[in-house]
Amino acid sequence: MFQMMLSGLTIGAIYGLLGMALSISFYVTRVINFAQGQMLMIAIIVAACLSEAGFNPWLGVALGPLAACVLGVASYFIGVRPILKADRFSFGWMVSTLGFGLVVENAIAYAVGPRSRGFPPLLNDIPIRLGDAVITGQQILALLVAAFAVAALEFVRKRTLFGKVGMATAADPEMAESIGANTMIVSAVTFALSGLIAGIAGVLIAPRTFANPYLGGTFNTFGFVAMMIGGGPENPANAMYGGLLLGVLAEGANSYINSQASDWFPFLILVLVLIVTPRGLFSTSNPLFRPRPARPA
Repeated sequence: MFQMMLSGLTIGAIYGLLGMALSISFYVTRVINFAQGQMLMIAIIVAACLSEAGFNPWLGVALGPLAACVLGVASYFIGVRPILKADRFSFGWMVSTLGFGLVVENAIAYAVGPRSRGFPPLLNDIPIRLGDAVITGQQILALLVAAFAVAALEFVRKRTLFGKVGMATAADPEMAESIGANTMIVSAVTFALSGLIAGIAGVLIAPRTFANPYLGGTFNTFGFVAMMIGGGPENPANAMYGGLLLGVLAEGANSYINSQASDWFPFLILVLVLIVTPRGLFSTSNPLFRPRPARPA
């Protein structure tokens, strides 16, 4: 049981990072970037190709997320901004971001080939025993990065000028522009940040998976489910809590149902959560988490 919990939390941290990446861009622009999984994919591909070419694997760990960051900016200027300029209230971005992601993954498949590539173990071959369970250095790193990402995001969102401008842009872009905020720069930086987070998730999961141009869609789905369970659009940090819960439940389904259950079980959990609380399990609108009014003295 403890081993299952540890495994679930570590893979859930990856889902949570992807959910955070999705919810950050939605939080500011009200756009869900359905090409987010391709940013995780390109980080893994860049890191794997550099390692295959004989470079130090840690160079790929550094450059992979930067490539994802650049792709995030490109997705905004190519797949999102033209749609929002034409009609801020349309849902054309659903098609444009999906199309952008498909173009990216097929371009990568054409450039490097569709075959799967292995990835060096990095810290994944360093076992650490905790009682009867075993956790690897790579899994510990994933949990630490997830905790740091949540803390850093909350600090930026609540304590910095950029975070406050981002909240103003999310609430009313026209009003934000009228007081001098450059909403285009704010949105572009937001997409760059979401791409960077997805890229970091990619290099964290890479030693446990493989590099393939078509794996982005699968991870994008899990990130979306994590975001919706957590109520991430309201507060991006909640997506991490949703991801951790999703990871534990998916590992439990693998252990107690069958090894293929994680393919469909998260969607069952999502449906049940949204029936009970449509805004997400960790949303402040959920009665379980809503502060109780103080009793009169």
